[in-house]
Amino acid sequence: MSKEIVVSGIRSTGNLHLGNYFGAMHNYVRMQDEFNCYFFVADYHSLTTHPDPKDLRANVYRVVAENVASGLNPDKVALYAQSDVPEIPELYLMLNMLAYKGELEKVPTFKDKVRTQPDNVNAGLLTYPVLMAADILIHRGVKVPVGKDQEQHVEMARNFANRFNSRYGEFFPEPHAFNYNDKLVKVPSLDGAGKMSKSENVNSTLYLADDDDSIRKKVMKAKTDAGPTEHNSEMPDYIQNIFQLMHLVSNPAIVDTYRSAYNNCTIRYGDMKKQLAEDMVTFIRPIREQALDLQNNAEKIQRILKEGAEKARESASATIAEARRLIGIHYY
Repeated sequence: MSKEIVVSGIRSTGNLHLGNYFGAMHNYVRMQDEFNCYFFVADYHSLTTHPDPKDLRANVYRVVAENVASGLNPDKVALYAQSDVPEIPELYLMLNMLAYKGELEKVPTFKDKVRTQPDNVNAGLLTYPVLMAADILIHRGVKVPVGKDQEQHVEMARNFANRFNSRYGEFFPEPHAFNYNDKLVKVPSLDGAGKMSKSENVNSTLYLADDDDSIRKKVMKAKTDAGPTEHNSEMPDYIQNIFQLMHLVSNPAIVDTYRSAYNNCTIRYGDMKKQLAEDMVTFIRPIREQALDLQNNAEKIQRILKEGAEKARESASATIAEARRLIGIHYY
């Protein structure tokens, strides 16, 4: 019995952080043993924000290295750069003929970009969901691990697949968002304002590339208060955040100890943050060190990308050949 196909990508801009790890990469590692997985670095998607060309290669290499350091095995999955699979932009072009301006303008992420970067509302931003659909459908993917903010893009990919099927004949399966039926982990920012981000709240986000001292300093600056004055008090959001972070990386017995101290009004936040900082250092350090070693081995990363692209293109070329046949683009 063939395995179901999983497709997911991560943009090659900004540094990967703890939220990326627990929200995506941790699941990727689990998926690689259960499904036929295609994971890619979305370098075409990153071009919508015009990254400096001299930074692009290093950014792609870093994303690959940090994914591998987090447990992704290139022998088990296709790990590739989006731009190394030319069939993706070809399918993107085909799907653009089935996408309509009105529906694309209503996408919340596009409206948000119009609001936050009014001087750079390019066609790539408008058709971002179409390229995302091409990323998925090029492998005829059925499971797409995404966060809540990306679920509409998967729904649009499903719509484009159905439109293609209705016009040209049944071919593409319907992709669906997938995350093991678990509630997705949203890793909170250390300042208690939203979640960790690649580009915002950099002093309140723990990056997989952070050194030990940076981790300690950031954790020690996490927002706290004078502590509870009544037993079993309800926790403010920013205190819940610290407990949530501790739950991700600390021994459960340690978490229980501090929770009891909170309920008994004896908690010392300074001690708790010191404990959390050391547990974060212990968690992030091996990922950082392995990723740095790999980034310093360009030949190995190039081999990973080349082999991943070969796997991806084998799947993609079969898809494009059949899509062309169904559309009627075959003349000899």
